[in-house]
Amino acid sequence: GGPGASGRPSQTWRLGGAGSERVNWAGGFRPTGHVTGKMAAFPWHSRNRNYKAEFASCRLEAVPLEFGDYHPLKPITVTESKTKKVSRKGSTSSTSSSSSSSVVDPLSSVLDGTDPLSMFAASADPATLAAAMDSSRKKRDRDDNSIVGSDFEPWASKRGEILARYTTTEKLSINLFMGSEKGKAGTATSAMSEKVRTRLEELDDFEEGSQKELLNLTQQDYVNRIEELNQSLKDAWASDQKVKALKIVIQCSKLLSDTSVIQFYPSKFVLITDILDTFGKLVYERIFSMCVDNRSVLPDHFSPENVNDTAKETCLNWFFKIASIRELIPRFYVEASILKCNKFLSKTGISECLPRLTCMVRGIGDPLVSVYARAYLCRALLTEMMERCKKLGNNALLLNSVMSAFRAEFIATRSMDFIGMIKECDESGFPKHLLFRSLGLNLALADPPESDRLQILNEAWKVITKLKNPQDYINCAEVWVEYTCRHFTKREVNTVLADVIKHMTPDRAFEDSYPQLQSIIKKVIAHFHDFSVLFSVEKFLPFLDMFQKESVRVEVCKCIMEVFIKHQQEPTKDPVILNALLHVCKTMHDSVNALTLEDEKRMLAYLINGFIKMVSFGRDFEQQLSFYVEARSMFCNLEPVLVQLIHACVAYCFITIPSLVGIFTRLNLYLHSGQVALANQCLSQADAFFKAAISLVPEVPKMINIDGKMRPSESFLLEFLCNFFSTLLIVPDHPEHGVLFLVRELLNVVQDYTWEENSDEKIRIYTCVLHLLSAMSQETYLYHVDKVDSNDSLYGGDSKFLAENNKLCETVMAQILEHLKTLAKDEALKRQSSLGLSFFNSILAHGDLRNNRLNQLSVNLWHLAQRHGCVDTRTMVKTLEYIKKQSKQPDMGHLTELALRLPLQTRT
Repeated sequence: GGPGASGRPSQTWRLGGAGSERVNWAGGFRPTGHVTGKMAAFPWHSRNRNYKAEFASCRLEAVPLEFGDYHPLKPITVTESKTKKVSRKGSTSSTSSSSSSSVVDPLSSVLDGTDPLSMFAASADPATLAAAMDSSRKKRDRDDNSIVGSDFEPWASKRGEILARYTTTEKLSINLFMGSEKGKAGTATSAMSEKVRTRLEELDDFEEGSQKELLNLTQQDYVNRIEELNQSLKDAWASDQKVKALKIVIQCSKLLSDTSVIQFYPSKFVLITDILDTFGKLVYERIFSMCVDNRSVLPDHFSPENVNDTAKETCLNWFFKIASIRELIPRFYVEASILKCNKFLSKTGISECLPRLTCMVRGIGDPLVSVYARAYLCRALLTEMMERCKKLGNNALLLNSVMSAFRAEFIATRSMDFIGMIKECDESGFPKHLLFRSLGLNLALADPPESDRLQILNEAWKVITKLKNPQDYINCAEVWVEYTCRHFTKREVNTVLADVIKHMTPDRAFEDSYPQLQSIIKKVIAHFHDFSVLFSVEKFLPFLDMFQKESVRVEVCKCIMEVFIKHQQEPTKDPVILNALLHVCKTMHDSVNALTLEDEKRMLAYLINGFIKMVSFGRDFEQQLSFYVEARSMFCNLEPVLVQLIHACVAYCFITIPSLVGIFTRLNLYLHSGQVALANQCLSQADAFFKAAISLVPEVPKMINIDGKMRPSESFLLEFLCNFFSTLLIVPDHPEHGVLFLVRELLNVVQDYTWEENSDEKIRIYTCVLHLLSAMSQETYLYHVDKVDSNDSLYGGDSKFLAENNKLCETVMAQILEHLKTLAKDEALKRQSSLGLSFFNSILAHGDLRNNRLNQLSVNLWHLAQRHGCVDTRTMVKTLEYIKKQSKQPDMGHLTELALRLPLQTRT
């Protein structure tokens, strides 16, 4: 009868009916020792269960929340407490406090502390004047940043990265200036002649070259010494020892001429230039402060005419001191650090000094030191260097370096400026297409102004499309495809793809550029997640045709499918998508051969299955079936894909499952297919699947291959059978096959199966069957399938059905007890104890212990579990506590008497 018929001659579990004969499973539980009594069949009585009440009792108790005054959205008010000690004569000191909420006034914050009326009123107050200077300094810093824009990456963000990257384990050395302490600042009453004499003595010390060389320093020691010098510079300046501060800066600058530990030089450059920056800032602020009188400070954009003579003289004095430094490197670095002070002397001072300093670098012989000297000059005078870059005639290499080194946001904001400079470059030294490629790399990371985007693309593509060399062309086009996809529609993307095909098809130039072409595809699919739009791009599929090499074509197809699976949210039936992706999946499938690795097959199957899952024709089952038929014919070499099709299409299960190799794959697919058929109200098909699974169980071998290793199959069979019996709870009986026919057929197979000699898996299965039969005796089952009437509805608690169910329970119990009796040997006592306790728990959970004989059986099992001291005492204690707790539930008072009959025994 049908594809699922088992072919067994007769059922040996006949339970009643005219002329029927029940198999006499001999034996029972014959107690020994302290448990005595004659063996007899124990009747089974299932406990009535109220599943809804049990679910409700297992839920966590709801606890009301009291928020009080707290609320997560309530604004936080910061309260400042001020404490004042009040001391009185003859009394202890007391404390009084006052609090005030700090509220920020938005109007005051806009003024940035520079309210002109407040400044005028407080002009005589030195503290107010200092605050005004500090505010002015902060505003100048903001103005300096505004010159290059807020998107320019500050030096501070690069500093930490360089220090972390360029390290060394070699020993380092450092020469430190060891000047005398005679130059410390005196009091305000010191005579001017004394001050001049002290300065001259300091200069004498410097000329004598009083210094100390520290050898064999670790990197951390070196860094610590440099930090000490930085602090010494600040201390000397604060104590009015300007000459000493200059000496420290000169000595530190000399350290940049040492390249003995070359891998540490970038970090050394960062540390030393920190000191130079500090020195330059101190000098600038000193001169700036000299321009301030009691009434006003210099305006933000001051001119040399606003600077008084005293400040100009001091500024010139600093430049003259630095010009007298004999060695080139310290003279260059120290002058570059205070170059900004030229603003006090002349409007064009910085522009005039820049060419001279640039020429000075040529005198540095070491190329590494020379490059870093230029880097410091550019860092100190970024704006001036950019202007100089524009004025140079052949500046392509410098321009490319700028676009490669600066932040993408900085370049993107000024894209049109850079395009203008690129167009004016001379191509003889550096090709323009490389400049456009560098610009495109920046625009792939940051967005230019929206109004400039189309003009930027047009200007760039005018140059790119004229390139004759295919390699030059594809290297440039690859970069600009990203920009096109980010900011434009499929029309512009289609134009770009068409241009690429036009340039790369002649002479099969695409064969030398597969990496770039792959990159283009990845960029396109990364931005077009709507595949109906993607496949409507006219040149997309012709672009795929350029991938003639099979391995590359398969990789491209995998990329497309990965994006589809990741971003396709809703099932689709779009014929454009289906036809295109079927072609893509067929390409992946056809690449499988005898040499394909299992991991590769698994990956391809995963991608194809992801596509199949996303295809849905709704209620049009004919179309759906037609698609599955076509998919089965196209993807027959990948077993996981066939498995997916089986899940999706029940109609082809019987002809496909037997062709699979794995025994448990077939078993689980039969079970799953039966469950799917049951969920879709296909009862006869479900019965056929379950019968096929039952007939396959005897074929399960003792050992199976799991990941290349042979392992026993019993644990896998136990798991499958437990799942199978759980499913049978909701399967309605067939009107022509009698009561519980599927359960009885499966029990016949379990009985006849050859189990391992020392295995208890068969008894564990019988215990699961006992749970199933107990659940089947309930008035309402624990779970159901929608629109399927299970046996609780069909039989309606009929007494004959319950009687057949109880007889089957008794037979199962007899088998369990017989097996327990066979374990009364020394080597099996632990197994006997474990199984006895497990059976006790099953009776406790599912049996009606108001029945005296079932109650006595549970007491016997309790004693058996403890008899040989093999059971865990803590488990027995917790079990007994559970029984006592359950006895307090409604209709469970009989458990109180049972608990009194269950003593706890020690091993002694």
